Order: sequence, then structure tokens, then C-alpha cells
Amino acid sequence: MPSCTIQPLPTAVLWDMDGTLIDQTAAIIRCYRDVIMGLGYPEPETETIRRSLGGPMASTMSIFIQDDQFDEAAKRFRARFPEIMYEGLIILPGAHELIESFHQNGIPQAIFTNKHGDTARQVSAHAGFDQRVPICVGSKDTEWHKPQAELTNYVLKQIQCRAEGACMIGDSPTDIETAHNAGLICYCVSTGAHRVEELQHAGAEAAFEDLEQLKTALAW
Repeated sequence: MPSCTIQPLPTAVLWDMDGTLIDQTAAIIRCYRDVIMGLGYPEPETETIRRSLGGPMASTMSIFIQDDQFDEAAKRFRARFPEIMYEGLIILPGAHELIESFHQNGIPQAIFTNKHGDTARQVSAHAGFDQRVPICVGSKDTEWHKPQAELTNYVLKQIQCRAEGACMIGDSPTDIETAHNAGLICYCVSTGAHRVEELQHAGAEAAFEDLEQLKTALAW
């Protein structure tokens, strides 16, 4: 277990969603598989999809399909995912507890993700995150996406906070790049597709096995 203690407490927390607060991998992979095979391509390898998650949908789709089919693939994905998105959904251990701890300490929080905005808010409400984290920003809510600093700054503005002293909590190198592009520190958990060592190598200020370990490291 990492022995570091996080000091001082962040002035604001920006949460990633998939792989950080929830595990929705089963439904996401199934949706990619259905869309890709429905377009006539061979069945994609599960691990290849899993390792690609965290960026925009086009980044994953580009591994498997031709550029001129992106629009059709996105249309099919948007239609299919709501039908299966709660299948196998897991709220990761420590998620509610850490959100509640930040709330009790008066620390503003927001969720932002490359998941489609409407879908992200539905998932947040389904999981109960919206009771403490009312701001949830996703793909198509703005013209930007992770890791663009413009999106991070937009989310900070929604909770009336500055980058200085704020942190991002995520599970991928994309989250680390997103945080650093906007001048935030990034704490990572290895509950997504990347190991602690990978996240440390990618530049996370600290990386943990899960949110429970992260909570232990916080100096409350």
C-alpha cells in the first residue's frame, strides 16, 4: 500500500467517471463490439478495447474501423448504449465515502468525462453521485473534450473554483494529461485499465490501488 500522505487537502475535486467512480466496462465493451461487428468488421479483442478507454469515442473506434464510418459508428453507439448501460455496472468501493468526505469538508466537486453528457448524468443519478456532486459535464456538452485545458477550465468555472489547489482524480494517462494541461495535480487509482506503476510513470502525483487507499492517504 502506498505510504504517502496527501497534504494539504485540495480546494476542489474534479472526478473522472469510468474506471474511477464506476466500472461500466462490461457494457461499454459490449457496445463497441456490437457496433464494430455490425459494421462488418471482425470481432475486436476485449483487452484492446479496454486499454483504449478514457479518450473520445473516435479514438477507440479508429483502432477498428475506417474514418469514413465514424459518423455511422457514433450513431449506432448512441442508440445501443442506453439499452445496455446498466448491465454489470459497479459503483467502485470507496466512491460514495470519499465523495461524502469531500462534501463534509466543504470541498466543491464536479464530474467530467468523455462519456456522452446525457448518458453521464443518467449514470450519475443512477449511482446517486448527483446528490453530492450536482455538476456533471460530458462529451457534446461543450466543443471540447479531455485532455483539452478548455474543458477543465470550463468545469472549474461551473463550481466557481480556480485551478490552483484543485486536483483531478482519475484512472488513466489521459486523466493525468488532462489535469496537467490545466495546472491541476492528479491522483490516480488503478481500478481502470492501468496499473499503479503505469500511472506513476505517466506522471500522476500519487497513485493508489483504489479509492479506499486514496482516502486513507488524505490528511483529513
